[in-house]
Amino acid sequence: QVQLVESGGGSVQAGGSLRLSCVASGTIFTVGTMGWHRQAPGKRRELVASTTSKGATDVADFARGRFTISRAENTVYLQMNGLKPEDTAVYYCDADLKETWYSTYQTHWGQGTQVTVSS
Repeated sequence: QVQLVESGGGSVQAGGSLRLSCVASGTIFTVGTMGWHRQAPGKRRELVASTTSKGATDVADFARGRFTISRAENTVYLQMNGLKPEDTAVYYCDADLKETWYSTYQTHWGQGTQVTVSS
């Protein structure tokens, strides 16, 4: 069984910083792309940033220049600087991984961590 456990969320004032972490553990053969999505109340879940196993990254326009995604093996980080009230959302970690050598890649999600930015 696979678990993705996020940490690092919280409440900050506008302009502040937070660093989110997500660790994938359990029965894992290999991990492909890992990333972060977010969902604000009443809005659809949207991609924040992702990183492949080779280190290629994709960052949403709203996050570019403020958020940095990085990775160490089965752990993915999201450094968020210059936070704005509109960044308030639940942030979800996701990972595409194979549980065994003969499995296909499946997407797994963490439980989410709340980020609240006050003005």
